Amino acid sequence: MSKSVTKSSFRPETGKKDRVRWLFVMPAMLVVLCLLIYPLFSTSYYSFTDKTLISQSADFIGLENYINILSDPDFIRAFTTTLKWTFFSLIGQILVGFTGALALNKIKMAVPRTIYRICMIIPWAFPSIAIALVWDWMLNGIQGFIPALLVQLGLTDNMVQFLSDPNLVLPTLICINIWFGAPMIMVNVYASLQTVPQDQYEAAKIDGANALQSFAYITIPHIKVVVGLLVVLRTIWVFNNFDIIFMTTAGGPSGVSRTMPVYIYELGWTSRMVGRASAASILLLLFLVIISVLYFIVIARWEKEGK
Repeated sequence: MSKSVTKSSFRPETGKKDRVRWLFVMPAMLVVLCLLIYPLFSTSYYSFTDKTLISQSADFIGLENYINILSDPDFIRAFTTTLKWTFFSLIGQILVGFTGALALNKIKMAVPRTIYRICMIIPWAFPSIAIALVWDWMLNGIQGFIPALLVQLGLTDNMVQFLSDPNLVLPTLICINIWFGAPMIMVNVYASLQTVPQDQYEAAKIDGANALQSFAYITIPHIKVVVGLLVVLRTIWVFNNFDIIFMTTAGGPSGVSRTMPVYIYELGWTSRMVGRASAASILLLLFLVIISVLYFIVIARWEKEGK
């Protein structure tokens, strides 16, 4: 009898708590609805229409936009360029960020460690648009600082056209992106390194393990989940990166550095073909969803192995 009374007495309070929780959650849900769900559904709808920025009316045309996009050589070229841009940027950011985190973890003195962390975090602290403009100025083939410096040092005879040479533009942009994104990898890997139990290193040292073995069998298992999540986030971020490329080369010269975001921008705003740009956006979304699912499957296996 007392148990039933106790339960019934708490029901109104529990319902009140639930209402309060929903009250706090609703603003965030509304933001998600406005900024995520509505644009997603509207883009999906427009991808099946001939919507343009010139006309307010739009007719349903089925899969025509998708067929035109998949048969467009510029789409294939932009998608291939985006794969190269993402893969090499990601590899470079992981290598540089991982190396920087390991080096920072070995510094024991407080002042040098703080200075090192500040220097490494500077690229990530600046807005990407400012970084793009500064690099555009430094790499300018007419009066840029870096090409002029190379000529003064006698390393080149002429001003190197980093941003207008078809053979140099994409590697140059990848290097800029590595410089920009590596600090994020470094900060997160360094934070995860602090969670590795030090007694395991001491036990491994007593057992005769060298530094490479300790790194492979102690460090990697403890931080691989964090690194995996970073890879997922950076893959999505780099694949969708628009500002650095657009502000430096705008996809040139002759479309050599045109990635999918730039290609979609040109379809939607230059050519005014909103329907076709929406179809390209949906294809990009589907590709990233598939890649993310594969990543999370691997990460889930790692988490099971770590338990």
